[in-house]
Amino acid sequence: MKMEQTFMMIFRYSSNPDNKSTTQEMLQMKKDWDNFIGNIAIKEKLESTHQLGYGGKQISADLNVSDGILISQNKTISGNMIVKANSIDEAVVMAKDCPILKIGGSVEVRSIIPMEH
Repeated sequence: MKMEQTFMMIFRYSSNPDNKSTTQEMLQMKKDWDNFIGNIAIKEKLESTHQLGYGGKQISADLNVSDGILISQNKTISGNMIVKANSIDEAVVMAKDCPILKIGGSVEVRSIIPMEH
């Protein structure tokens, strides 16, 4: 039997302030996310998940602090999920159901390396 590992799904999307979703679209997206997370949780594969806020601060190596979040290649990280899987391929299969993909976003799946204390 293969030992389960933990993987992080990192959700990215392009923020477009001009794109105003209708109430119906927002409700459907919430339902899609609830189903996505719920299906992983039912299989006892969910460790945790977090949606990130839209405000933030960045600290550079010289300790300067600037307002705002990092946007790279016109995308920003919107959240993450930690899942248990037997392989990265199994985690990728789970990630393919992510609702962020329906709105042009992306999911990066990465292995998690335990920190030794």
